[in-house]
Amino acid sequence: MSGPVILAIDQGTTNTKALLVAGDGSVLHARSRAMRVDYPQPGWASQSASDIWEAVAALIAELVAAAPEVTIAALAISNQRETIVLWDAETGRPIAPAVIWQCQRSAERCAALRAAGHGPEIAARSGLGLDPLFPAAKIAWLLDAVPDARERAARGELRCGTIDSWLLWNLTGGAVHATDHSNASRTQLFNLDTLDWDPELARLFDVPLELLPRILPSNSHFGTVAPGLTALPEGTPVHAMLGDSHAALFGHGVDRPGRVKATIGTGSSLMTATDARVRSTHGLSSTIAWSRGGQVQHALEGNISVSGHAAAFATALLGLADEDALTRLAASVDHSDGIVFVPALAGLGAPHWCAEARGTISGMSLSTRPAHVARAALEAIALQIGDVLNAIEADLGVRLPELSIDGGAARNPLLVQLLADLLDRDIARPRITEASALGAARLAAEALGSGDSAPLAVDHFVPALDPERREAIRARWRAAIAGVTAGSSQTSLE
Repeated sequence: MSGPVILAIDQGTTNTKALLVAGDGSVLHARSRAMRVDYPQPGWASQSASDIWEAVAALIAELVAAAPEVTIAALAISNQRETIVLWDAETGRPIAPAVIWQCQRSAERCAALRAAGHGPEIAARSGLGLDPLFPAAKIAWLLDAVPDARERAARGELRCGTIDSWLLWNLTGGAVHATDHSNASRTQLFNLDTLDWDPELARLFDVPLELLPRILPSNSHFGTVAPGLTALPEGTPVHAMLGDSHAALFGHGVDRPGRVKATIGTGSSLMTATDARVRSTHGLSSTIAWSRGGQVQHALEGNISVSGHAAAFATALLGLADEDALTRLAASVDHSDGIVFVPALAGLGAPHWCAEARGTISGMSLSTRPAHVARAALEAIALQIGDVLNAIEADLGVRLPELSIDGGAARNPLLVQLLADLLDRDIARPRITEASALGAARLAAEALGSGDSAPLAVDHFVPALDPERREAIRARWRAAIAGVTAGSSQTSLE
């Protein structure tokens, strides 16, 4: 073991993970906790911000106890993106549940802005199309829905931020309210050209910029851990913060154009580095991958709202014990018997952008069995990723021969083979799939002057499906997507 040991937090939607990462990139210890998601109304999704912080503090304590001999040089954070927390500046307590990225409660606000003709300007400034996925409209919703919130915000009594900011505030005992460029670029309040909060976007969404954190480079010394709040020694620096998909891109070593990675979790993100901002014409988002050394790395991204979560949904729908049982059932047949599952369970994200879409299972006949539905659910994850990959290639004007993957769902070998077969691409899967945590740790280590982490060891999966059969599956998928988006008022990024 050489170089500094980094404690990396990967705060996700369904799991919070913590890793002790050595200077060479090896994982010394890892712990995780499942997280609860609440669905209080159809289309709404939220989490307890207090539970998120308590899970992080508990995992830090577990890792410190597991390795008392290790000196932790810094803490690094990767986090679920587009999830927003509003809290009391004095007490540090949330004044409402965290509204997570899957939540559709701001759909009417987005529709009103679109109807007023603001969609193109918002996309031009932020790189992001009007969709409830992004936080700006959620913040406005919270300010109007929580009693006295707007008045309190005007008096400077409230703070607002994404999960990275929320964790940093708690780690530093309220001393630091900051975020990084990657997370800021996902809020729809950030201007990709000025690289700062945008007053016009704030006006359009009716969000006071005073609520928001200071924006710093992703590898900044964000602050130090306050005494008595965690098991970490007082003064331990927080030395990197990145959105989880951005951290995964860094973890894969994709720091220049020509490669693309997919993080397959509750939702999925496909991201590729670009030399400059790309203005998508195929339903994708321009974003900031990270910033370091005074430079920002631009990226092109497509976000899928329900991806790995489709497998969890199908598991429950079929009454199975767990997702391993779903995979075994899917593997018991060699085709889906014409079944197509469109997991538009929280609308459709990139490249279709249809918040009104709802999930369907079609193509059933008297020969349909539960195993066919199970296989169709896994195929749906791969086919959605294929749609985004095709959009990235169309925007860039190149074919990308390989897809690197990570995330919890990437551990499923059947799903990975379906990706290779249905995308007709080689798939590279790191043997350690926690690329987000490793990417954040690598960035922190680099900031401390140690950037010699070994590249991730990968396994390769190659296509093995008859081309005729592949095209038949894709054709049924295209028809099913057309069916769920037909008649929608929102089928584009703007």
